[in-house]
This record gives sequence, structure tokens and C-alpha cells, in this order.
Amino acid sequence: MKRNMIRGLCSAVILTTSLIAHPHSAASQMMRSCAGRSEVVNFLDKNYAEKLTAVGLINQKAMLEVYAAQTGTWTLLITDVHGVSCILLSGDSWEMMPAMPGGGA
Repeated sequence: MKRNMIRGLCSAVILTTSLIAHPHSAASQMMRSCAGRSEVVNFLDKNYAEKLTAVGLINQKAMLEVYAAQTGTWTLLITDVHGVSCILLSGDSWEMMPAMPGGGA
């Protein structure tokens, strides 16, 4: 099950990164789940109590963000340099992994 989740996540990130780097007609279909970053963040906070949990740079053009709530809901966003955020995936049963001593994963 974890392998399928990781494979799905990787596929979504690769697809979205390629859409940002090389926009085409499929990108317009994906834009239906996009808005200004502040709008998306406010929506996630008000409707799901999700807060920023993790962040990482994809390249010089995009940032990946994970929002999660104590209820277990989570949302994966990608935000471009223009401040447009797109929802890639969302789900439930989010669990934080405890940090290991010394900062190792």
C-alpha cells in the first residue's frame, strides 16, 4: 500500500512539474484546482483546519507544500513563482513521524 502511495505521489509531482515547465492543453484542465496561494491556504485552514506541515523546492520554478490537520486530513500543493497554488492530492489518515535523535530520518 505504501509503495502505491509513493508511486502516486511521485507521478503527481512529475506530472505537475512537467506541466509548469512545459504548459500545454492538459494544463488548462488542471488549472481548475488552482488559485492564488493565499486563497488556497485560507480555504484549507477554514474548511479543514490544515496547517503547513512540510515544504520543499522542486526547482527554481515551484515549491511543494504539505498541509495537514490534527483530524488526519492532508493536502499536497504545488506553488509556482507567480504565487499560484494547485492542489495535487488530498486525503486522510495523515500521521506525523517522530523525529529521530540526531535529526536522522
